[in-house]
Amino acid sequence: MTTKDKSVILKLKAKNLINDSLLVSINNLTIEDLIAIKLELSARHINNRPYGFNIWRKANKMIRESFLKFAYSTTNSKKAAARFLGIDLRAYKELLKEYKVEEFFSENKKSTDNVETL
Repeated sequence: MTTKDKSVILKLKAKNLINDSLLVSINNLTIEDLIAIKLELSARHINNRPYGFNIWRKANKMIRESFLKFAYSTTNSKKAAARFLGIDLRAYKELLKEYKVEEFFSENKKSTDNVETL
């Protein structure tokens, strides 16, 4: 199965979660700033006390999920995505299932089902 013509940006635009103006703003920020902003916004809902959520241990999983979505959306095949990530094809396919990447991009599944929040 090809992964061509998949895009996180198009998926989120279709759900009206982002627009071109927001993308311009995001483009001017570093990835570290974006993560810090997301964490700060999430913490506001719980009075800046994210206790019980081991963010240090969860960070690796969150970053890997973003890498998987990026590789899936920007390469022409699973083999190319695995090569891009520096892992073998079998490991890549297992990670797609574990992180539910294909479900994220499917037309019939809500993209927010795979999102973890603080």
